[in-house]
Formats: sequence, C-alpha cells, structure tokens
Amino acid sequence: MSAPAPSPLAIVDVGPEQTPARQDEVLTEDALAFVAELHRRFTPRRDELLARRAERRAEIARTSTLDFLAETAHIRADDSWKVAEAPAALNDRRVEITGPTDRKMTINALNSGAKVWLADFEDASAPTWENVVLGQLNLIDAYERRIDFTSPQGKTYALKPAEELATVVMRPRGWHLEERHLRLDGKAVPGALVDFGLYFFHNAKRLIDLGKGPYFYLPKTESHLEARLWNDIFVFAQDYVGIPQGTIRATVLIETITAAYEMEEILYELRDHASGLNAGRWDYLFSIVKNFRDGGEKFVLPDRNAVTMTAPFMRAYTELLVRTCHKRGAHAIGGMAAFIPNRRDPEANERALAKVKNDKDREAGDGFDGSWVAHPDLVPVARASFDAVLGDAPNQKHRLREDVDVKAADLIAIDSLDAKPTYQGLIDAVQVGTRYIEAWLRGLGAVAIFGLMEDAATAEISRSQIWQWVDAGVVFENGEKATAELVRTVAAEELAKIRAEVGEDAFTSGKWQQAHDLLLSVSLDADYADFLTLPAYELLG
Repeated sequence: MSAPAPSPLAIVDVGPEQTPARQDEVLTEDALAFVAELHRRFTPRRDELLARRAERRAEIARTSTLDFLAETAHIRADDSWKVAEAPAALNDRRVEITGPTDRKMTINALNSGAKVWLADFEDASAPTWENVVLGQLNLIDAYERRIDFTSPQGKTYALKPAEELATVVMRPRGWHLEERHLRLDGKAVPGALVDFGLYFFHNAKRLIDLGKGPYFYLPKTESHLEARLWNDIFVFAQDYVGIPQGTIRATVLIETITAAYEMEEILYELRDHASGLNAGRWDYLFSIVKNFRDGGEKFVLPDRNAVTMTAPFMRAYTELLVRTCHKRGAHAIGGMAAFIPNRRDPEANERALAKVKNDKDREAGDGFDGSWVAHPDLVPVARASFDAVLGDAPNQKHRLREDVDVKAADLIAIDSLDAKPTYQGLIDAVQVGTRYIEAWLRGLGAVAIFGLMEDAATAEISRSQIWQWVDAGVVFENGEKATAELVRTVAAEELAKIRAEVGEDAFTSGKWQQAHDLLLSVSLDADYADFLTLPAYELLG
C-alpha cells in the first residue's frame, strides 16, 4: 500500500479583494510543494533555535555580559579554511542599493548604477499578502524583461540593457515572523521559508541562465547554529531543483550583538555558500538594548543619532567585521546611507551629501569592499568613495587588517560614549516611531521621514530606547524624568500635531491612532516584545 500523499499547503484568510492578479503564476502547485517540503523538514529546527534565543537572552540578563564562544575556539584558531570564491556577479560590490520589491522600485534599483540591489522582503517591506506575492512576481517579470510600465502620471519605466543592471541579492523575512496566509496542517509557515522558497524555486535556473545565481541576504541571525540551519536549507534546495552545490550565495547581516561574537563561526557554517558579512547599524543597536535592557546604567544608549559609527563600541564591531571577512576571503559590506536628496533645498542637500561622503570615505578607508545607499542619487557619491580606494580592483580583500585586536568587552563598552539621552531624543523617538508604524500598517515598509529613508529597524530602535529610558529612570537635561506618564504626554502631543499637519480626513482614513497605541504598548509594557513587527503583523491588513 503506497504512503498517503503529503498534505498540501493551504492559502487561508485571503479574500477575493486581497488576491493579487496573476497570483497563480507565483503560487503554482510545484512551488507550493517545495515550500511545504521546506516547512516539514526545517521548521522544527527553526522552532528550537527560537527557543534557544530566549534561553540565551535569559543568560545575558543574569550575567550582563557576552564573550566569544569557548566551544568554537578551534574554528577561530584554524587559519586553513576560507569561504568559497565569489562568483563573478558578486566579486565587485562597491555600491549596493536597498529597497522593497514594488514594480517601480524594482526598475529603479536595477537601473540605479549600483553593483547590487538588496531586493527586500524584510525590513523595507510590510508583509501584506499583496506585497509578498507581487514582490515575487515583480522579480520574475524583471528577469523575463516584461516589467516595463507607465505610471498614472504618464512617466515610463523601462529596464536598461542586461549588462547595466544591478545583481539582485534577495532578503527574506527573519526567522521570527510567520506567514499566516500559508498553513500546513493548521500551522503557519515561517515567512523566511515562504520568501526564500518561492524566489529560489522560480528563479534559480533562470538566474543561472542569466550568468548569475540565487543570492541572498540573511537577516536577524543570532548564532552560528542559525547559519547552519540556512546552510542545510541551501544544500537541500539545490539538490531539489538539480543545480550544483555552491550555486547559492549568502551574505549575513551582523545586526545582532550575539552574532557579533560569532562572525567567524557564521562564515564557517556557510563556507560553501558564504559571500560576506554586512554591518547593519540600527538593528545592531536595537539588539544591544534588547539583550542588555536590564543591565543597568552602563548599557543605556543615548539618542540614536548620537550613536555614530565612530563610537568606540561601534568601531570595534565594524573593524572586527572587516578583519574577520578578509581573513576568511569574504566581502565586508558597510552600512546604510539613508539620506533622501531634496532637490528643492540645495544647501541642506550639500551638507547631507558631505556627511554621506565622509561616511563612505571612512568605510572605504577601513577596508570595507562596498556599502549601502537607500536612494539612486547616492549611488555616485558612494561609488566615488570606493573608486578612490579600489581603483580598478573589484574589492580589497587583500587588506587583512591584522592590526585589529578587538576584545570581547570592547563590543559592549556602551559607557565609552559621552553622550546622554535628551528630551528632544525622546520626542524624536515618538515622532519617528509613530510615523513609521502608521505607514507600515498601511502596507509600506520603506518610508521617507524627515529626510531619511526609514525601515522597520528605525521603529525598533525608537521604541526600544523609550522602553530602556523609562525602565532606567533616565533624567533628561531639562530635569524631566523618563516615565510612562511623560511618554504618554509626549505621544498625545505629537499625535495632535500630526492631526493638524495632515488634516482631519487624512488622519481618520489613516492608521494614526493604531500606530500611537501600538507604539505606547511596545514602549511601555513591562513584558518587552521581542520584535515590534510581531504585534504589528496582527494589525496588518
């Protein structure tokens, strides 16, 4: 008697009005069967690793410290191993642009002149069902060169010749997020497996035919064991569709404080598929607050804008990242320039571009092989900084940075900063947090706020700092103490200002009250939410 056929994936809670046109081209029977197999094989391990995160956080709460792992010292001490050689399409990564996978952004990012486009299903995308499905469709259409369109305003968007297009590195959702609309035997499939699975299944062979491959950015990684899980997924996936092992390449974002202590181990676990590490600033700071939120005054961060990449503990993190990558033959990719050029204010533009240039000059000088920008107008600025250092060379992995000697304590020396939290910093956190969450609840993940392109990491650091300042009883420079009552007062004042600014109709038709309420909840609840996007997802249409 033959075994019963495995249960199929079920699409749930998606009404006709939520079903995107051409959905069936993405959610084919074969593609869903692949995602279901990923779910069966790997979700139990994902669940175990999420439980392990909680255990590690409890240990940090008890000890208020972190160290390099004793059990993996032999991997760090072994100088013989390196990651796989970079494929041609990922050898020169001097400028990378990031952004969501809507149709207009897909064309603009591919045409931007950047070497790489981080096609984002994570922090720059709110995971509405429409965004999840249409993002996949837009990438398929781009590879098939059938994505050109004309906007309602009559502007035409069309792809440049193939040799001028950026190489796509796709970022799936983090391990903590579920995709509630896809279920197997009643259990939601992890968003990471949905995003990875659909993209890989539809595009792996197509990308090989284009002279590239299925390349990924891996977000929110907290340990080398999570990297090992991804590596096992890659091995299985390549066998499943019949492509050579090592075709997949992954760049891991070192955007959690725990991962910073396991950079070499993460590269080791992914060594046949690894292509680099990236320094992600806002999520990294969010992770420090989250893990050391009850560690006392020495872990209290000042206003987010006061924590620049030149802060001693941030410098330790980025220098260790470059040293680690180059020691192991991997690319080191720098952080984000989030500034949005404003052509109506040339003076402000000039000042902001000078800051971007200084930031990129520093990264190129430190040995990074490339860096991120959020807007096409910043591509030439970042490129000039790296061109000046790289010249015609594709990268500077030969710079081993053997002068770097970072100790475990250096990475968490938060009190090496002179800056303190300010009352204006509290206002800024409330303003930005409210405005970002409101847009996210409307399905927008990349949001222009006060001249910067913000994503979910911005809201995470904003609400985490509010939580930390209240918990620590910080006294601001004006004598006001950070209390829940003060935060509620500031939030109410800011909401009233937003109502006056946008007008009554836009206010009531938007998600402003929900955003205000959610920000206060995740900023003031005694039980600190691991990720803002978890309760926010419950409110997302």
